Amino acid sequence: MPPQRTSMTPTEWAMLFALSLLWGGSFFFNGVAVRELPPLTIVFARVGLAAATLHLLMAVSGRRLPGGRAAWLAFAGMGVLNNVIPFTLIVWGQGQIASGVASIINATTPLFTVLVAHGFTADEKLTPMRVAGVAAGFAGVAVMLGAGQAGADAPVAAYAACLGAAFSYALSSVFGRRFRVLGIQPMSVATGQLTVSTLILAPMMLIADRPWTLPLPGADTLAALVGLATVSTAFAYLLFFRILSGAGATAISLVTFLIPPSAILLGIAFLGEVLLPRHIAGLALIGLGLALVDGRLMKRRARPV
Repeated sequence: MPPQRTSMTPTEWAMLFALSLLWGGSFFFNGVAVRELPPLTIVFARVGLAAATLHLLMAVSGRRLPGGRAAWLAFAGMGVLNNVIPFTLIVWGQGQIASGVASIINATTPLFTVLVAHGFTADEKLTPMRVAGVAAGFAGVAVMLGAGQAGADAPVAAYAACLGAAFSYALSSVFGRRFRVLGIQPMSVATGQLTVSTLILAPMMLIADRPWTLPLPGADTLAALVGLATVSTAFAYLLFFRILSGAGATAISLVTFLIPPSAILLGIAFLGEVLLPRHIAGLALIGLGLALVDGRLMKRRARPV
């Protein structure tokens, strides 16, 4: 294989910022939809509409999903870890905390990934710098929580749910390595995992939410569901894999820290949310943690002049 580029072109940088807006928008769309709909209904609509969109795109491009038991078991595992669990936990958490705060907690995903990769891979072990990065990142979460302060403004369960989502994303990033071994293309991975996620969520949603008993949601909520599925899921996956194929996984990981600013601004502008000073301080510590985990900043400082 040719060596992976370590820098991005201006076009790739533009796509990366666009992707951060799309995924930041998912927190905004969740924030709109959760006011009228229960979490499982929102997540089912998200993955179902996104799967239908990607199936249509695959049909237009003449592609087909792979067959075989191994491929569909892998789609099932990825769907649970990358869609069903994290999407549901985030939406549930956003019923109690602001969308911008949820997006900041989501930025801890690379910190969990370092820990998961250390335990389950042979080539991504912890180093002292990465340990320091993980400690700084989780210190940021503690600061956001108010360092154990009691009160209604520190909903511990909602923070825990968003952290659980980040941990699930970390597991999915390691689990997803098997698709390269199986020779399954990224477009098929996205479509397959969303398809299985839809099948898994359908009975759960019908039993738990009884959607036929819910009042008909308003136009804003319906628009949010469409945007969440098509823009922040289906199209975002296509953009994600386009960047990944050109600039690599290290470059694409930068999007994690670019998501909170857009989610925060959308929440303040359209949802009437307020960000507290401790949330900004927590974001700064998480950013420091990500820089230490990535290591490139320290390498540049150590480079001779």
